[in-house]
Amino acid sequence: MTDVYSSMLHNAVAAVLFAIIGVALFIVAFMVFDKLTPGSLWKELIEDQNTAIGVLMGAVAIALAIIIAAAVH
Repeated sequence: MTDVYSSMLHNAVAAVLFAIIGVALFIVAFMVFDKLTPGSLWKELIEDQNTAIGVLMGAVAIALAIIIAAAVH
C-alpha cells in the first residue's frame, strides 16, 4: 500500500514540474514571437482591439501548446 502512495506522489510531483516547465516554455516562446513580429502585439490587441491579431495569437497559443505538450510528453 505504501508503494501505491509513493508512486502517486511521484507522479503528482512530476505532473506539477512538467506543468511549470510547459508554462515557462510557453511564455518564453510567446515573448519571442512578440519580438519577431513588427510593432507591438499587446498595443494592437489591448488598446486597438484588433480582432485579427486576437485570432492570430489564439492560433499561435494553440500551436505552441501542442508543440510544448509533445516535447514534454
